[in-house]
Amino acid sequence: TLYKALARIMNNATPHPGVHDSLEGVENIDRLVLVDQSPIGRTPRSNPATYTKTFGEIRELFAKMPEAKARGYGPGRFSFNTRAGRCEKCQGSGVLQVEMHFMSDVFMTCDVCKGNRFDRETLEVTYKGKSITEVLSLTIEEALEFFADIPKIADKLGTLVDVGLGYLQLGQPATQLSGGEAQRMKLASELSRRATGKTLYLLDEPTTGLSASDVHVLLRVINRLIDAGNTAIIVEHNLEVVKTADWIIDLGPEGGDAGGEVIAQGTPEQISEVWNSYTGNHLRAALFGPNVRYGPLN
Repeated sequence: TLYKALARIMNNATPHPGVHDSLEGVENIDRLVLVDQSPIGRTPRSNPATYTKTFGEIRELFAKMPEAKARGYGPGRFSFNTRAGRCEKCQGSGVLQVEMHFMSDVFMTCDVCKGNRFDRETLEVTYKGKSITEVLSLTIEEALEFFADIPKIADKLGTLVDVGLGYLQLGQPATQLSGGEAQRMKLASELSRRATGKTLYLLDEPTTGLSASDVHVLLRVINRLIDAGNTAIIVEHNLEVVKTADWIIDLGPEGGDAGGEVIAQGTPEQISEVWNSYTGNHLRAALFGPNVRYGPLN
């Protein structure tokens, strides 16, 4: 309801929000961002390099190489989305799709480019001894070191390392990323933007499927965005997240149709003192240890 209502006002969107009485304070925000675990791209052509827009900078570097200039290659030559330099048999995907009757399709490595996605002539152009395919095969952490002297690229890659994604390959297909990885990719993109201090981030149960260490990385990133003056509203049941909130609105008394009422609101410490709140009872243990007494729920 909140996202749809705000999007309708701020972005001239046409979703129909749920029933609500009023919406106040919209003048205090200038951007609305929904950060979920949906894929950053629907096809294998999307990857960390394309999503963070570092691929354009990398292609510019390759186009400036003497060999590229001598052959008249521009940045487009080093894109697997254009006909100029890609392998035409697999159309730059690196794989061939084989249709199977009554079974799922099978994907096989292209027998022409051997999975390199580009034609032989394009791969003959190198930057610091590496072809465009070899660069895309680097992990993000390796690529950060490789492009350390190119701030436009290094700064964006640095944010990916900061959110714990340094192990991913620069050209890893978006379809291979988990929901948690896609979510952190989006947050990293926000970190690299110029902060306005008036952005509202909405996250719906962002810790779903994340390990404990990933949850801590997520919290660190969210806190960086908040430290820049922005606001994050998070729907969450994970106590590791709940206990770090500045302000909690506890809805209940039960879940689903049996909930929806405001049971309590306040700081984590204040909520922990509300005895008829499920959240309060569990927060008490999370904040003060497992031996604290649980109170009866009305």
